[in-house]
Amino acid sequence: MPDLDRSRNLWPQILTDLRRRLHAGEWAPGERFPGAVTLAAEYGTAQATTQKAVVALCAEGWLRLEVGQGNYAADPLPATGDT
Repeated sequence: MPDLDRSRNLWPQILTDLRRRLHAGEWAPGERFPGAVTLAAEYGTAQATTQKAVVALCAEGWLRLEVGQGNYAADPLPATGDT
C-alpha cells in the first residue's frame, strides 16, 4: 500500500500516485485500468475517495472511459508537464 499522509486530503495524493504509475507504464496505453473498488482496497481508502481520483484522471486525459466497460489507459498518455 502506498504511503499516504492521512492528515491531508487523500484523493489528490492518490491522483498524483496514479499519474506517476501510468507514466511509468504500469498500465500500457489501451490496457484496462483497475476500478475504484480495487484501487480502494489497494490504497486502504473508501471507494468514493479513489473514484474522485479516477474521475480526475479521465478529465485530464490519462484515462478513457468506455461506458459499461470500464476505464482504459489513454493512447497516447498526456505529457507529464501538462498536469
